[in-house]
Amino acid sequence: MRRIFAIVLAVFLIGGVAAAVVAGREEQDSSTATKTVRGVIGSEKAEFFGDPDVVEALAARGYTVETETSGSWAMEGLDLKGYDFAFPSSRAPAEELARAHRVRRPLPRPFYSPLVVVAHRAAAEVLAGNGLAALGAKRSGTLDMAAFLDAAGDDRTWQQLKGSRGHGELSGTLFISSTDPTSSSSGALYLAAASYVADGGRVADGRAAVDRTAPLMRKLISVQGAQQTSTDAAFGDFVSGAGNPLVLVYESQVAALLTRGEDVGDLTVLYPDTTANSDHTVVPLTEEGRTLGELLGTDEELRRLAIRHGFRPQGAAAEFTAATAGRTTYLDQKLTGVRQVPVPASEVLREMARRARDQEGDRT
Repeated sequence: MRRIFAIVLAVFLIGGVAAAVVAGREEQDSSTATKTVRGVIGSEKAEFFGDPDVVEALAARGYTVETETSGSWAMEGLDLKGYDFAFPSSRAPAEELARAHRVRRPLPRPFYSPLVVVAHRAAAEVLAGNGLAALGAKRSGTLDMAAFLDAAGDDRTWQQLKGSRGHGELSGTLFISSTDPTSSSSGALYLAAASYVADGGRVADGRAAVDRTAPLMRKLISVQGAQQTSTDAAFGDFVSGAGNPLVLVYESQVAALLTRGEDVGDLTVLYPDTTANSDHTVVPLTEEGRTLGELLGTDEELRRLAIRHGFRPQGAAAEFTAATAGRTTYLDQKLTGVRQVPVPASEVLREMARRARDQEGDRT
């Protein structure tokens, strides 16, 4: 009897251990399980979502995020069936997408980034010497948009600016390289700010307003020739020493480069004195997409990681200021002297971009 009891007891013990192991595995699987959400994003956020620390932080909160990149305005032409969210670089294309897909408001806006013009030091100093920019002792300054637009409207060349002699790279027509405004948010926002200044401080509100500034807007675009659909390529060219002396990019791209400790050479950051912020806006296509979009703005760790990639979290100016305290040589933390202007309604902005790209844009 003792032997039989021992055998039975052993069976129960082995069974108990096995059950505990299975239960432990199930508990572990449950704790590490993540929901996969798919999104289409602007390329300027690809490094953020690809950051192993961001991936880990999202996984800890129950998410695996798979992304594909697209120009912000180009998202409107995509088949978004099967996606949980779209994440363009500004509010206007986000509102268009939300309307098309009947997405309820409000739309999550976790972070933003001002548009800036990056310049090599010689170019920045020539602009300053001709009243087109203001520079201090730091590697940042402001671009006088009204003065610059006057120069662009008059087809001024670098050679006509005093101080340009001896700088062979400063030649040809003076212009800022921007992205294609019909497919990319930054290019469209450039036109929004430029048209506001050119039209005496008025936000374009219809066809008549677009007509008034169309010739100048087309000039700003046509002088560039072929345009990129993303700021990534243009910024990469600039950093490598190629391309135009003046390039419109997101401040976040500069800030991220500084955070990584990479060599920026003689880079100087010019903040346009009149500009439009790029409000990175999530368009939730499912409830999981909405939860993720809200999490990006409310979670402290994800905000910290967004700052590491150069973005300014909405409503968290102190966090950005503290995190970038060592990079004020290049960054204007408080955007001193920078005026943020309202962006035209999306249909007006789209028409403005189309006219700027149209070969007959200044005669229609």
